[in-house]
Amino acid sequence: MEAVMYNAIVARRVRTAWSHLNDRDIEFVLRMFAPTFTHRFVGQNAMGGVRDNIDSQRRWFERLFRLLTDIRFTVDDVLVKGWPWRTRVVALLRTSGTVAGHPFNNEFAQTIELRWGQITRVNVVEDTEKMATILGHLIECGVEEASAPQITDRPDPRDLGSYLPNPR
Repeated sequence: MEAVMYNAIVARRVRTAWSHLNDRDIEFVLRMFAPTFTHRFVGQNAMGGVRDNIDSQRRWFERLFRLLTDIRFTVDDVLVKGWPWRTRVVALLRTSGTVAGHPFNNEFAQTIELRWGQITRVNVVEDTEKMATILGHLIECGVEEASAPQITDRPDPRDLGSYLPNPR
């Protein structure tokens, strides 16, 4: 019974964090990160990359909301396993909004690891083709930041693109 209660509390905290992001309250979410963490967003685009520095993570959120000014997050499900010393979470979400006059929708899975209530690892995997289309609309409209280099603190060792030779 204790595990069920703990898991429900963690799931509620995750849903609350996304509610704060819908309100553009970045600082609420940043306070949830542990001093040492990794945040990975899959994709070879302006939103992709790996961050392990709170200032980089803040800049990433700020970019997200500059590029996708009316993005809304809908949490479909939150699955929790573990205890306070190592909690693993899977959140399934959808996004929606408009960009350059075009409506967009996307979906993603986010895995989170918590240690004693603080985020130590986040891995976000979404439909990268849809993200490329969304950013492509912005680039067509002259939004330079949509094609800017990633806000990243280090290369992503799991990114196959970083292992492929550059085409000549």
